Amino acid sequence: MPECENPLVPCAMTGAVTCLAGFSGITVVIHGSSGCYYYPASLLHAPLAGTFIVEQDIIFGSEDRLLEVVRDLSGSGMRIAVVTSCVPAILGEDIKAILSSYDVILVDSPGFSGSFEAGYKNALSILAPGIDPGTAGVNIDGVSRLDPFCRGNVIELTRLLSAAGVPVATVLCSDELGKLASCSQYTITTDGDLASGIGTNLGGTLGLDGVRQTFRKIGDAFDGSDVAPVLTEIDSEEERLVRACDKFLRRFDPPRAAIFSGSSYASFAAAALKKYLDAEIVCIGNRGEPAGQADFLSVPASGYSDVRDLIRKHSPDLVIGSSFEKSLRGTAAFTGLTPPLKDRVRLFPEPIAGISGTLSFMEDVINACIDRESGR
Repeated sequence: MPECENPLVPCAMTGAVTCLAGFSGITVVIHGSSGCYYYPASLLHAPLAGTFIVEQDIIFGSEDRLLEVVRDLSGSGMRIAVVTSCVPAILGEDIKAILSSYDVILVDSPGFSGSFEAGYKNALSILAPGIDPGTAGVNIDGVSRLDPFCRGNVIELTRLLSAAGVPVATVLCSDELGKLASCSQYTITTDGDLASGIGTNLGGTLGLDGVRQTFRKIGDAFDGSDVAPVLTEIDSEEERLVRACDKFLRRFDPPRAAIFSGSSYASFAAAALKKYLDAEIVCIGNRGEPAGQADFLSVPASGYSDVRDLIRKHSPDLVIGSSFEKSLRGTAAFTGLTPPLKDRVRLFPEPIAGISGTLSFMEDVINACIDRESGR
């Protein structure tokens, strides 16, 4: 009998909850069992509500329980968003009709309906973002509360945009709900896997080359902006990075790296390791759909056994990924890139995007490799 194991990739329900929970002014209700509630609650550290349906509700219907929760929340002054999980979807209850007396955002996103990214984008489409040509600045896109680098990415890109004289418009998805109706016509992206498609995308912000290209486009799009300080900072910080990597390579061989993440972050990590440390990328284990990684071996790795088999097969001396990969790395160095990262206290808003994001990532990699080579 084949082994049954939990996937490492969050489901569509978690994706929808992540999107909605990023906006202030919304109370998210997870219509499902306690497990469907506690999984995203433990990852997002966000105030969520749940119906916590049990066997009796499955047999006799969950209508009363759902109405009770929504009724208790309806006087809070917050918009209520109800996200359906697998059990109500299988039961076939008409949730829209049940909630017809309440002003509720209903997102039908059972876990089996698709990937985390699909659920996230579905919820965002239901919120119906709008573009206001009069809104100044740039939207920051691809932000997810599930991402351990979420806060740091927003802070870093706000810093760089400010240096260029360009304001931040709407952050998708980590902003006030009211701002969603008046997004800017221009957008930059942190995680391309979660790109919303809102406005004209001026580019990504992962890796120094990506930041450089994107800010040149920002300079062309905005009269009165001055991206020269950002471009100058990129050049000077890249020189520091190259010197640090050259110093490492004078002492040690280039690492053999296995990367486990979503497509966008994995592509960034692979390109940075190859460019600055001449690393051999032995494999990329994709959490989602492979994209943009034609130069590297890229295979699906959504289950624990997938990760275990890839690490055993390629014997990397550097593993990049989540706590799952860390538990399987053996003697390899490890750098965290992918949620969950359960064994670290994260107080400082560390980015992965922007200039500081590349420096922070490469600093972690170099130090992890030095510790391994030194037997620490």
